Amino acid sequence: MSKRFYLICGERSGDLHASNLIKALKIQSPTVHLRGIGGDLSEANGLELFSHYKEIAFMGFVEVFLNIFTLYKRLQSVKKDILQYRPDGIVLVDFGGFNMKIAAFAKANGIPVHYYISPKIWAWNTGRAWKIKKVVDNMMVILPFEKEFYRQFDFSVTYLGNPLRDAIDSFQPATDFIQRHSLPKNTPLIAVLPGSRLQEVTALLNELVQVQTHFPAYHFVIAAVSNLDTSIYTPYLKDNISLVVDDTYNLLLQSRAAIVASGTATLETALWNIPQVVVYRLNALSYFIAKRLIKVRYISLVNLIADAPVVEELIQENCTAESIAQSLKKIVNDGMLREEMLRGYQRVSEKIGEHGVSDKAAATILNWK
Repeated sequence: MSKRFYLICGERSGDLHASNLIKALKIQSPTVHLRGIGGDLSEANGLELFSHYKEIAFMGFVEVFLNIFTLYKRLQSVKKDILQYRPDGIVLVDFGGFNMKIAAFAKANGIPVHYYISPKIWAWNTGRAWKIKKVVDNMMVILPFEKEFYRQFDFSVTYLGNPLRDAIDSFQPATDFIQRHSLPKNTPLIAVLPGSRLQEVTALLNELVQVQTHFPAYHFVIAAVSNLDTSIYTPYLKDNISLVVDDTYNLLLQSRAAIVASGTATLETALWNIPQVVVYRLNALSYFIAKRLIKVRYISLVNLIADAPVVEELIQENCTAESIAQSLKKIVNDGMLREEMLRGYQRVSEKIGEHGVSDKAAATILNWK
């Protein structure tokens, strides 16, 4: 009899990892069926969508609070759908706030809980590890320091490596990227990656595009995502600022350097060996709360994995066009700082391990007893 799993991811990077996991599950068990919350990539690879993640993708303490009733209603409808679907297991991908409630619900109803990509509880509220230990049967982590973190709580987890390695290794670069997007052929590019959530994109873009005035010899290209309306980006486009949609890897491969919103994209940029400046800006109240809760020295995955300041991080009041421009000037040309960053990238690449993460995760889920 074929197995059935209910999968939930809550944002764009989770959708990427979930889609590769779904692909691996279906290769290893062709009759497996999956339903749940995901995005376009997950659906394209075989997830039967109950709803799209964009309905629950809110970022920041204030934003979550303002949408608390929407999230509560969605949570109740998902619980009902899970009971009707009767899965053999729940597969949760990151997105801790929502997914931890689902994990507790599943555990209470005797449904095995597989967590692929741990919530970042090591950054703040580490005590939640005790709850994870109670409600998660199979925790699969993708950052090398997470296995040791959970050992403090006497919880054995599986370190698989990082699934971005799979995504990057399987990517086929386009040979016509410049022509297809009508970009200048002989002008070097700077990639602008403002994130994939509405709140972070709107908070960052005004500062990011102003950086271009400091680099008249470069053409800036904004990496847009299709889950956000294109009209969000169009006010920032000029003769020397273009837009590409859902083509970030090709953009990075053609760029001299990048300005990147903190998140999964910082690690992707590092694995493509593109020097970067990491930026981040939140709603003022959300930042006030976060600053008092977060317990790690860095915000970017690159620096967290390296446990060293490989890339410069410009956060909140330091995230201005002038400061970004100053940081970018240090790495856009050949020189000591650019070379140091690339050497740091190599150390990060070695730490995260080899490819095959999605295959290993799929096998762990399918063979769970």
